[in-house]
Amino acid sequence: MNPMNSPRLCLVEDDQIMGESLVDRFRLEGFEVHWFQCAGDAQRAIGRVAYDAVLSDIRLPDFTGEALYAQLREATVDLPPFVFITGHGSIERAVALLKAGAADYVTKPFDLDELVVKVRQLCRERVASDPLGVGTPLGVSPAMQKIEAMVRRLAGSASTVLITGQSGVGKERVALQLHLLAAGGTGRPFVAVNCGAITETLIEAELFGHEKGAFTGAARQRKGVFEQANGGTLFLDEIGDMPLALQVKLLRAVQEKCIVRVGGETTIPVEVRIICATNQDLRARVEAGAFREDLYYRINVVHLRIPPLRERSEDIVWFARQFLHELVATHGGQGRSLSGAAEQALMAYPWPGNLRELRHCIERACILSAEPVLEPASLFENWPQGSAAQEKAASTLEQYIRECERGYILQSLQRCQGKIAQTATYLGISRKNLWEKMKRLQIEARASEADEA
Repeated sequence: MNPMNSPRLCLVEDDQIMGESLVDRFRLEGFEVHWFQCAGDAQRAIGRVAYDAVLSDIRLPDFTGEALYAQLREATVDLPPFVFITGHGSIERAVALLKAGAADYVTKPFDLDELVVKVRQLCRERVASDPLGVGTPLGVSPAMQKIEAMVRRLAGSASTVLITGQSGVGKERVALQLHLLAAGGTGRPFVAVNCGAITETLIEAELFGHEKGAFTGAARQRKGVFEQANGGTLFLDEIGDMPLALQVKLLRAVQEKCIVRVGGETTIPVEVRIICATNQDLRARVEAGAFREDLYYRINVVHLRIPPLRERSEDIVWFARQFLHELVATHGGQGRSLSGAAEQALMAYPWPGNLRELRHCIERACILSAEPVLEPASLFENWPQGSAAQEKAASTLEQYIRECERGYILQSLQRCQGKIAQTATYLGISRKNLWEKMKRLQIEARASEADEA
């Protein structure tokens, strides 16, 4: 799963009513769902589509879910985590599947809220092994290296964090990295909710849950995201869009670490770490009376600002290469690379949509271009001949070599955790030579690097 995209779920369920219910719920939760009613159709899809998780019934009309899983394993397919749906009479078969490598199983009737949390967590854990998962750097630019260092320090605290930046800069990826570093591989939940994507009438129930009969359509009790994230991290994206009337209830939940479901009276304790994000100027919204000042100070304990991509040019080509690697690994086919002119064109473009736009640009080029080396015309629609962007892309050989050398040294420093001696050895040059190159290329050394020298 790419952190900037919806998690992709393969659902294998032949029961029409249950299948429709699962599709509706997971799509409401932000998943991209591909529903198959036969194991054979799912088998063909799993072999060619990069799913983040598979949710499969054991009993299927053509052959069983366990046979599907066994055949995929024999085919050496890189399998996403499998969760099986079973009746009471098939628990032994489900346990055998766990021993064979399946991720989990649920028994009918099951709690849909808990299933959603379980599947989402499996998707999050899968991110760690993706080309752009949390195991990789947040970027190679000095700005992102500083943020990554701050994230490592914050992992040992429970402080509330506010992440700001334009849409598409990777705020959720930073939040997820902080969560996983803090969780230390314990499998604690990470629950994300976009406060701007939920209607004002539903957001309170989404946050705090509701009791059966609390309002029209509340046919049963439902846990909100605070309870779903209990013991882990709650990521509140686009916090600036939260209705003013609800902000006081959020403040009380953050301060008192307890919630009350809509329509309920019982106080429920919750222990969650809150990470908020916004692309708005919250200080300005406070002054305009659109955001509570007390809530602003409560969530703004530690502030991380993610610069737009155009302000960290070192990351542009680095991420473009990562996206290329990810797309080839996911969809197969020939290896891809960027020409020098293409890299310069990427550097010249202002990227108003940031990393999200860059990924879409690379994906489009991979789909439309039959050539192994991507040129500017493959990356940008209606690439004009003789344009200012093209002239800048076709800059001097000296400038191009300088940018390549600078980017490679930054990547090497990141790989060696900023240690000058190790980086010099990795590059096959002396420490003195490395320092001279860093000075010439305007690469700033962190305090730890300077102390090492």
